[in-house]
Amino acid sequence: MEKRFRMREVQPAAYKPLIELDNFIATTEISPLHREMIKIRASQINGCAYCVNKHAKDARKIGETEQRIYLLSVWRESPQFTEEERIILEMTEEITLIHRHGLSGPVYQKAIALLGEERTAQIIMAIININAWNRIGVSLHMQPEL
Repeated sequence: MEKRFRMREVQPAAYKPLIELDNFIATTEISPLHREMIKIRASQINGCAYCVNKHAKDARKIGETEQRIYLLSVWRESPQFTEEERIILEMTEEITLIHRHGLSGPVYQKAIALLGEERTAQIIMAIININAWNRIGVSLHMQPEL
């Protein structure tokens, strides 16, 4: 793969708001493990190897198990995930695959009932942000760190 520029170096002013949104998301009610779960699942869907690798490492550092990381892509068939995690993963998939239908009514209603409006809004912003990061990673062919 050809080497491409680093967005942080070429457009630091454009890069900064994404970092600021990351910092905001870190202050929300979303648990650190759930934030990493969102990042890994969206990155899998988007094909961002750099982000999958980075966030799987970050998840392990804060206590996520190898097994659950391996099973994220097949969470529907796996009993390892809680009801809250399932709605978070379902939201992540629907928002990441926005071209299908976006966040569906039934999933939105489940999220509101289980998580409330504020946490649902926070999760939506976390999903949006990792999707932006993925688009940078995929567009610029960022490679996973060894």
